[in-house]
Amino acid sequence: MKQPISRRSFLRQTAAMAAAPLILPRLSLAQPSNGKLQHACVGVGNMGRSDLNSLLNAGNIDIVAICDVDKNMLEAATERIPHARKYRDWREMLAEETDRIDSVNVSTPDHMHAVIATAAIEKGKHVYCQKPLTHEVYEARQLTLAAAKAGVVTQMGIQIHSHEAYRTGVKVLQDGVIGKIKEWHTWCGAAGRPQKVDRPGKGRDPIPRTLHWEDWIGVAPMRPYKDKLYHPFNWRGWQDFGTGALGDFACHLFDPIFCAIKPGPPLLIWTDPVEINKETWPMQEVVHYEFAGSPMTAGKTVAATWYDGGLKPPTDLTKICTDHDLPGTGSLIIGEDGMMILPHWDKPWLYPKEKFAAYELPPLENLDHYGTFINACLGQGRTTAGFDYAGPLAETALLGNIANRMHGKVLKWDAAALKFTNSRKATRMLRRKYRRSFSLEVG
Repeated sequence: MKQPISRRSFLRQTAAMAAAPLILPRLSLAQPSNGKLQHACVGVGNMGRSDLNSLLNAGNIDIVAICDVDKNMLEAATERIPHARKYRDWREMLAEETDRIDSVNVSTPDHMHAVIATAAIEKGKHVYCQKPLTHEVYEARQLTLAAAKAGVVTQMGIQIHSHEAYRTGVKVLQDGVIGKIKEWHTWCGAAGRPQKVDRPGKGRDPIPRTLHWEDWIGVAPMRPYKDKLYHPFNWRGWQDFGTGALGDFACHLFDPIFCAIKPGPPLLIWTDPVEINKETWPMQEVVHYEFAGSPMTAGKTVAATWYDGGLKPPTDLTKICTDHDLPGTGSLIIGEDGMMILPHWDKPWLYPKEKFAAYELPPLENLDHYGTFINACLGQGRTTAGFDYAGPLAETALLGNIANRMHGKVLKWDAAALKFTNSRKATRMLRRKYRRSFSLEVG
């Protein structure tokens, strides 16, 4: 695999991306005669099934091929698309369907996102990829560069990005209603791991005939199959496959703040010490970030704190919010002129309440996150959660997972050089070796 790009190379490429004029995306093929996007799905169980249905509901798309390592999920997904061609191996699907498809969505467990999305991009396909975009920081950077080089349409699966609740929160912050931002606190009720804390002992369960376990493991180190311990859902809490609560939710919850105030990259990351092993993510965590500031922040830097597993900001910060209990999941954004609480899937609350009594929230409507992707692929408009935006957002979340494994050490992050300047050990955690023939390359 290639080495991380140099600081000079990264700065040159990102500057060129920022300065480049907006070019409407090209289709990888000639426009189909029916005017619809020709699409393939990789991963059609659980969230993948939801993505498939949401794409169909958005319209203007034909899903012509689907792929899943689990035959049961593959068969269940054909209810609305009985004529779609079915595959068990995504590599075979991309090879066979190259001349017939324009776009792909990747809705597999986290550890397989990068290698599948990159392979599709290098074939000129537009890509919709579920959050947290990738499993490793290095993968997020490489996927961002691959998409920019190919000029394809991309979108990360943070559907609430297009919902009126978060769009309203972004607008209020951008309008300066609470002034320049001093800090923010974000919390999530989800826990980071399954009930099983460590890997089980020797032995394996029979692999179901319907499941290709070797392909499910993919780029990760091989381990014995255990019934219901990893597949189809509990993979999220295991470090080899998922990214815990931080990976699951931070791209959702940090999104409206990133979108509104556009902070620079993290400069410092550290966590409150937690009990963590080499197998599963912690049940609770507090992650601290210091970001480079922006014209929307009160200072040259801006601080953020993440809480999960039922933890929330200290009461001395939230005592002003006396008319509501804190939502189970959301963000508290503190500005020079007021405070905003942005619940997950609800419109913002502003404080002090009497100060904003006459303020009316801007009237914004829902957008279709999937429809925006489809239209952009067909040359109509553009996405707003493309990998140029989603890549740095994903890196931020994944950096917190590295900080957790460093047991409270304050890490100094150099985003351009893709390294921690004060820890070689942490820098080695930015990527991992893929198993067997898998590779991630930007050609």
